[in-house]
Amino acid sequence: MKSKFTIELTKYLGINTNNIIPAYEDPIYWALEEGKIPVNIDPLKVNLKDSVERRTLAKLLEKGLNNPTGFVFPLKWAKGTDTWTSCAWTFRRNHCYLIPGNSPIGYRLPLDSLPALSDDRKEFPAERSPFEDLPALGDFSQVVEKRYGTIAPDYELPPAKKKVVDEDEKGDKKKEEGNEKQIIFEIPTFTTALTIEEREGIIYAFLPPTEYLEHYLDLIACIEATSEKLQIPIRIEGYPPPSDYRLEKLNVTPDPGVIEVNIHPAKNWQELVDNISALYEEAFFSRLGTEKFMVDGKHTGTGGGNHVTIGGAKPEDSPILRRPDLLRSLITYWQHHPVLSYLFSGPFIGPTSQAPRFDEGREERLYEMEIAFDQIPEGENVPFWMVDRIFRNLLVDVTGNTHRTEFCIDKMYSPDSSTGRLGILEFRGFDMPPHKHMSLVQNLLIRALIAKFWKEPYKKKLIRWGTELHDRFLLPHYAYLDMLDVVNDLKDAGYNFDISWFDAFFEFRFPYYGGITVDNTQLEIRSGIEPWHVLGEELSNAGTARFVDSSLEKIQVKVTGFIEGRHILTCNGCRVPLRSTGVKSEFVAGVRYKAWNPPSALHPTIGADAPLVFDILDTWNNKVIGGCTYFVSHPGGRSFDTYPINSYEAESRMISRFWGFGHTPDAPETQDAAPIRNTPTISRFVAENKKELKADTPIEVVNPEYPNTLDLRKYWKRR
Repeated sequence: MKSKFTIELTKYLGINTNNIIPAYEDPIYWALEEGKIPVNIDPLKVNLKDSVERRTLAKLLEKGLNNPTGFVFPLKWAKGTDTWTSCAWTFRRNHCYLIPGNSPIGYRLPLDSLPALSDDRKEFPAERSPFEDLPALGDFSQVVEKRYGTIAPDYELPPAKKKVVDEDEKGDKKKEEGNEKQIIFEIPTFTTALTIEEREGIIYAFLPPTEYLEHYLDLIACIEATSEKLQIPIRIEGYPPPSDYRLEKLNVTPDPGVIEVNIHPAKNWQELVDNISALYEEAFFSRLGTEKFMVDGKHTGTGGGNHVTIGGAKPEDSPILRRPDLLRSLITYWQHHPVLSYLFSGPFIGPTSQAPRFDEGREERLYEMEIAFDQIPEGENVPFWMVDRIFRNLLVDVTGNTHRTEFCIDKMYSPDSSTGRLGILEFRGFDMPPHKHMSLVQNLLIRALIAKFWKEPYKKKLIRWGTELHDRFLLPHYAYLDMLDVVNDLKDAGYNFDISWFDAFFEFRFPYYGGITVDNTQLEIRSGIEPWHVLGEELSNAGTARFVDSSLEKIQVKVTGFIEGRHILTCNGCRVPLRSTGVKSEFVAGVRYKAWNPPSALHPTIGADAPLVFDILDTWNNKVIGGCTYFVSHPGGRSFDTYPINSYEAESRMISRFWGFGHTPDAPETQDAAPIRNTPTISRFVAENKKELKADTPIEVVNPEYPNTLDLRKYWKRR
């Protein structure tokens, strides 16, 4: 069946059937593999526990090594005649023996065994400029039908190219000639080919690389016509079509732990809504999820990005290339509002994450970015290359990687290749949200900000956040206030956003752990965000590795009903530096702690701080009026063996880690009995059997670098 399909396909392509080459598995290699099998084991019998090589060998021995695996015919587009052309492949062993493996034969062609060509005879593909105006695509079926049965002439070598060599290059040329292969005679050949093979009863066509989209569509039309005439279904594999703005593509790529789907661009809002709705719906029907649950029950994203790209139908239509000040406005606004960097991102943030802010890790980059802003011309036509030249070396991470950054311009106007000059700006600081409406809100926010800055550029001085960036904006309270400023800015610009649209993001990013109410005072605990540090190189089973210290966590505590000067909040005996929220009797603070003690950590000599015991102290009455306990894992010390199977099990694990009790008990007032000291940490501060406070009542120790955060690691030696 595969032989019949191959012969018929060559008629539609208009090439000589004599150039069809049967492809065989290499008998020498597989004979050696068969010789390695013990004499008392049947090589034709296998089970699922056997290796891939063992099963492949058994399959080939059963089929027979003298039967062709598939058929190959060299194929490329002849530019001079605008037809397909072919050539005869010749081998020293007279047959085409494939490279051993179980991949499609298109990946296993012995291209190194083909006749060598001298450098002056080689042809190199000419890339089409993405800025070229192209005609509308036509119907290729009629062209294919007219070509059926014709035979184009075989490939001929191009004339040798004459090289002009300077005097300074003669020495280098002699060295190259010494290393060049000594070719006795020239044989017309090229290395691109189309292959046909049968696997598990299905015919597969492996397509070669093509230079232009028209050639690819012509090839597809030939395969469709052959399949329809012979009534043989076929599957397409091999090289994808070349990049072309007239073609809409949807790419599905397997990534570790996730399936990456790159959907085609949308021309308007309704098309974007339809695309995202269809994506979530098809993922659901395919039993794929857009969310997952951690072992401790925390709800999080899949780990894959929900990156958003903006551009134009053609590269020259890109708003960033036409208006570089738009990129400046976006960079400045994101730098002024850190919530845009952290609210929609994944759990791993910071200078070594997948999408770091440009001001994380290197404070001097702010100064350099302001110089770059001054280089953007005002009120005139800007050459496209200038955008890339101005920002390429600034929109990078701490290692200089241009891809791992919050604003990626790899495909804006890169000088490397035409595929990098697409006028595309990629927002990489967005993680996959669990619901389609959340994804649509993300896209709507970007569209509104672009429209706002297109009308009125955002030209402000950059802010030197310093440690305040991670001290304030990684807590939900301050992140919410920052998001409120963004919403108000959009409202002032005429875009009727509502802060409630982002409530789902705050609940998803900063989940509620628990709360208590004691004597008209309320205590609420929510999750915060903490950057993870990349550690030094260590040897592992797979070689040299750089681990990430994931043991550091942060939570936010918010209290209401506190009377300043009377109530104090302590965590594991250390006073929490509460800060007023601007609302009467309401205070907020963050607590950074070491959740567990891995063998590789930033501070391996510091033990774990969990569980966290919070005490509300009444200094006027010299007693602990209440408190709670937060565990980072199962309170009973149980280690969960599996991940939560659904949201109900995840929520039950979350609930079990918070106790509305377990705080330091108040001491008895009697003088007769000896004081009972259940928790020695709080006894350092409060006299447990006296009515008056001691001088060592916990004073508020404010860290000047992180004034809003209590870092329990600083107090480890005092315990």
